[in-house]
Amino acid sequence: MRAVFLGTPDAAVPSLEALNRVADVAAVITQPDRPRGRSRTPQPPAVKEHATALGISVHQPGSSREIASILTGIGSLDVAVIVAFGMLIRPEALALPLRGFVNVHFSILPRWRGAAPVQRAIQARDPATGVTLMQLDEGLDTGPIYSTRATTLSPYETAGDVVDRLSRAGADHLEELLPLIVSRGVVPTRQDHERATHAAKIGPGERRLEIDTPAAELGATIHALSPAPGAFAMLAEERFKVLRVRRTGRSSSAPGELRLVEGRLLMGTATEQLELLEVQPSGKRVMSGRDWAMGRHEALGTLT
Repeated sequence: MRAVFLGTPDAAVPSLEALNRVADVAAVITQPDRPRGRSRTPQPPAVKEHATALGISVHQPGSSREIASILTGIGSLDVAVIVAFGMLIRPEALALPLRGFVNVHFSILPRWRGAAPVQRAIQARDPATGVTLMQLDEGLDTGPIYSTRATTLSPYETAGDVVDRLSRAGADHLEELLPLIVSRGVVPTRQDHERATHAAKIGPGERRLEIDTPAAELGATIHALSPAPGAFAMLAEERFKVLRVRRTGRSSSAPGELRLVEGRLLMGTATEQLELLEVQPSGKRVMSGRDWAMGRHEALGTLT
């Protein structure tokens, strides 16, 4: 089969590799290079780098309006596969591949449609999530479903952990099922739209930790936002990210109070203590909570 792939971040790379094993990938479409790092030098997306290494031609449209003309220029296509692309696909582009667009979505649809399905599943403390292969339509993750695969969620997994796991599971699922989809050996089923939930993009106002909330809720927020954009707190005038925690049981510490006990950095909450396992001070590398606390010249105190 002749296919085109649309995707942008690291999480899309395993699916590109899977597609390349089962299809003739005529081209890859990805986002433009973006400034990154302290130098703000434009850097290519992970999918572009990988496609170039595979010898596949790459297109980087500046807007969704350009996608239809790119596809027309590529010529006859059996299918388009899209994973974490970051642009909406317009109706005129959706109609071009013979079997349409197959989307690898990181949730069990119809739960968590939208931009941040993994983050919202962790934040809501869902017991499970998964990957869904679906037919893309004009709505936001509203198309009919070919297949889903579920996996349990651990309370100590971060969004980065889960995305990495789902990106591999989704690629395996795509490699197995796509030939059947193209040959019409699999018929998609309509979603139950009444059960749908929306996974809105993480907003800037959600990142600051509410230290007087219960430990389970606080931990879920921290892990949902890790590693990026990262939940943060303030200690005196110092801002730092909290990236991974562990619940340790009840204590008499006030919410937000930090203590270094037997080499562990502990923080009080509205219910029980959290151990801060990984933190990232502003402008510095990720480190253990213990190393950060021991390297401070000032005393610990209470977060604000």
